[in-house]
Amino acid sequence: MSISVKKERVVSGKIIRISGPLVVADGMDKARMYDLVKVGSEGLVGEIIEMRSGRAFIQVYEATEGLRPKDEVLSTGAPLSVELGPGLLSSIYDGVERPLEILENLWGHYIVRGAEAPAISRDKKWHFEPAVKPGEVVSAGDIIGTVQETVNFQHRILVPHGIKAAKVVEIYEGNFTVEEVVCVVDVNGQKVELKMLSKWPVRIPRPYKRKLPPKEPLITGQRVVDTFFPITKGGTACVPGPFGSGKTVLQHQLAKWANGEVVVFVGCGERGNEMTDVLLEFPELQDPYTERPLLERTVLIANTSNMPVAAREASIYTGITIAEYFRDMGYDVTLQADSTSRWAEALREISGRLEEMPGEEGYPAYLASRLASFYERAGRVICEGSTDREGSVTAIGSVSPPGGDLSEPVVQATLRVVKVFWALEDRLAYERHFPAINWLNSYSLYDRAVAEYLNREVDEEYGSLVKEAMAILQKEDELKEIVRLVGMEALSGEERILLETARSIREDFLQQNAFNDRDSFTSLRKQYLMLKAIMDFYHRALEAYSQGRELEKILNASVRLKIARAKFIPEDEIDEIASIPKQTQEEIFA
Repeated sequence: MSISVKKERVVSGKIIRISGPLVVADGMDKARMYDLVKVGSEGLVGEIIEMRSGRAFIQVYEATEGLRPKDEVLSTGAPLSVELGPGLLSSIYDGVERPLEILENLWGHYIVRGAEAPAISRDKKWHFEPAVKPGEVVSAGDIIGTVQETVNFQHRILVPHGIKAAKVVEIYEGNFTVEEVVCVVDVNGQKVELKMLSKWPVRIPRPYKRKLPPKEPLITGQRVVDTFFPITKGGTACVPGPFGSGKTVLQHQLAKWANGEVVVFVGCGERGNEMTDVLLEFPELQDPYTERPLLERTVLIANTSNMPVAAREASIYTGITIAEYFRDMGYDVTLQADSTSRWAEALREISGRLEEMPGEEGYPAYLASRLASFYERAGRVICEGSTDREGSVTAIGSVSPPGGDLSEPVVQATLRVVKVFWALEDRLAYERHFPAINWLNSYSLYDRAVAEYLNREVDEEYGSLVKEAMAILQKEDELKEIVRLVGMEALSGEERILLETARSIREDFLQQNAFNDRDSFTSLRKQYLMLKAIMDFYHRALEAYSQGRELEKILNASVRLKIARAKFIPEDEIDEIASIPKQTQEEIFA
């Protein structure tokens, strides 16, 4: 099940120049851009990224030490593609979809250059159950059968792109490998065999019928995200922040708790110890929705900073293509790239070796367009097929600007295309405020669509509560400057109540402990009740103060402790939070 790729005879050339991961070969007149090539006697994998007068400029995905001029280069006549089919979930790949666990078994802890292994096992048999019958007419994107890939995940086998109005001649039920024929269709009198294995070029977006506007939030259980800066299914988000601000922990939380059905996690140029933590922790994490290992609905792409730079550049395309594949089945997919700064640095290095004109800070002039083309592959769509089937890819990319400088090119180019900005700040992290998302610098352009959803599905006053709470946080920032210059005595009673309310929003609502079972995830209903309890105290405190009640007594009311501890109340006991406003009324006006 692959798109048609025109095969040419093998094109052979000779190396004339080697510059790090860039190899230049002569005699490649009939090769094409983005063709996959094998370089040298070890058959190192590379990709043609530029053609000049019969010379091919090749980025090699492995270390080029030992290559020499006049070594042979062979073009495969096909672009860099990924294998797609049953067996993707729970797998760990490198940036060009080589299965790391299998390579370790074959070559040990140190993978030799030129090592190859199929991304999807050719030996394992899967039980295929037909979804159509002989005589039915199918087209590209239609589901012809299913495979139960894991306990809770059904892998849907689709008719490949390019096939229209094909009549099912034969279809089989039983146990098959991914290379065995499971269906035969008639296309204009020609019989075409369909298998469970497919391939797709990573740099070409997979087709769909049409894109849909954002409608439903991606529920993450992180209060600062869901309530103040939400992202929708099919949305795009940027998570910039300096070293130590908690980007990776936030990405882990989103991977674990987001209500997407499939997670594709791309470790793009991250430090080896951080990627090791991911590889060790994910198999141990329990999926809160299925109570099965989280890895059963996850695909991991590990491309650490000590791996060849060229593979890093390809890794995010590998990830987004796998995500699109699951989207086409009708699933909601969360793609997380950590971090796109390392990808951009790989792009800069390759561009420099190509002797291209550098742009800002040495990045290539096409950095913004490459970032845009990546994020534009996210979205909520109507998938290909005879029936309307919705699927989505939500793209969340973390950015690691040097020194936390948000004005640097990768951050600015990313902000031009994404619609959610979670600004991580090391100051908050040092204060042990996690997630360390700055509520004054962050924003979400999905807030209106999500507010309509929250008002409809949770409570009709949810949206207005959020607006008022954000206004209080903004006002607090202004009052802090007055307090710093003049002192707390310069504030009125109403302003002191506002400051205390803002502190409660920050510490009791926005601050969240990822390692506490009761606080790690908060449902939308509980988030609403917590925020309502805080805002109800604010309104009643203002009313009591206006009636002449003592300010210190209002601010020291014991119900405030209950509001602070509401985050630790279990989800099945949140009615207790709903009773807090009544206790506030009784205590303040006693």
